Formats: sequence, C-alpha cells, structure tokens
Amino acid sequence: MSFDPTRDYPLGSRRPDLVSTLAGTPLAEVTLEAVRAGRISARDARATPATLRHQAAVASAAGRQPLAESLERAAELALVPDGELLEIYTALRPGRSTSAELESCAARLDGYGAERTAAFVREAVAVYEQRGLLARA
Repeated sequence: MSFDPTRDYPLGSRRPDLVSTLAGTPLAEVTLEAVRAGRISARDARATPATLRHQAAVASAAGRQPLAESLERAAELALVPDGELLEIYTALRPGRSTSAELESCAARLDGYGAERTAAFVREAVAVYEQRGLLARA
C-alpha cells in the first residue's frame, strides 16, 4: 500500500505500518513496558528519517512548505551523532567560528548525507560574513 500524505495523517493511527524505530521495531511494540524491560532504548524512541520524511510530505501536501523543509533537514540529521550535532550547533553561534571552521562543519554534514543542512550552514557563513559575525582567524 502506498503512502498518501493527504489521507494517511496522522501516521501513528492511520499508517502505523510506516512507523518503526531505527532498529526496525514496529510502532505497536514501542511501549513503556518495552522501555522498562530494556527492549527499546532512548535512541530507538526517536523519530526515524523515514518517519520524518513522511511527516514532511504531509506538511508539503498541506501547503506548509517551511515546516516541510525543516522536517526534511531533521530527517537528514536523525542519524548524525548527538555530540557532532552539539559541536556544530555551538560552532554556529555568532563569533564562535571562522568561515573555514564553519565550512568544515558543512563538509562533516555532507559526509553524513545531510546536504540540505550543509547548505544551510554555508548560507549562514555568507550571512555571518556580511554582518561581521565570524570569529577572527
């Protein structure tokens, strides 16, 4: 059965077959009992790239393009390690990084397949440059 973003929302109730953990555990098996028993980890309780992409399709079908784009970037970032995300987030704070350091962050994101987010970082570099918000080398 194919996915219809105008008919299949909310996914959890209308298309639970499309929702699973990163390890492939079906939504029906993601329970508090499973968490307590150690069968589901905190990482498994996160949204998967596939689920986020389905949510992006729903947002796009509803005419909410900015939300759809944010969900697409979230799908890219879902598999990037937390520590890596925190480092990049910190580097993006005004005055914290040089242009080269932020380009390195963008390249790291490219390495995870997060091209949209890498482009977002590169766009930030251009804006920071214009506004004098880059760190001095």
